[in-house]
Amino acid sequence: MTTRVDFYQLSRDPVDVTVAKLARKVLQAGERLVVVSADEAQRQHLSRVLWQQGGATFLANGMAGGPHDARQPILLSESCTAPNDARMLLIADGVWRDEALGFERVLLLFDPARRDAAAELWRRFAKESAIDNRINKQDQNGAWREGA
Repeated sequence: MTTRVDFYQLSRDPVDVTVAKLARKVLQAGERLVVVSADEAQRQHLSRVLWQQGGATFLANGMAGGPHDARQPILLSESCTAPNDARMLLIADGVWRDEALGFERVLLLFDPARRDAAAELWRRFAKESAIDNRINKQDQNGAWREGA
């Protein structure tokens, strides 16, 4: 199985705005998502942001470990497991976990402080045929585009 890893360098929008944008696209594609962060406060904040998207456009989500994990379209977790049968994983805290390679697609968000670690990871993945790595950059209008 090939895993696609999309690198997203946060340069314009903060992580919570980016998570909401990407989560919406994942759901629009008919997929489920696991959002990973080791920081419980960040997971709680992301959950509120997703719920508060406004009106009928809110992004339903739940915290991992609850009684209804399997029904959650978006599951926020500290680990790379998918009780909701998600095939996509979003790493919100910028810390790579090799367990992420068990998903079909991984979205890795990283800020300037993690740029060197992301570059090292990129080089590692470039040598592995089972990984399709791509970089995404944000334009001045806030749209994400795949590019070099």
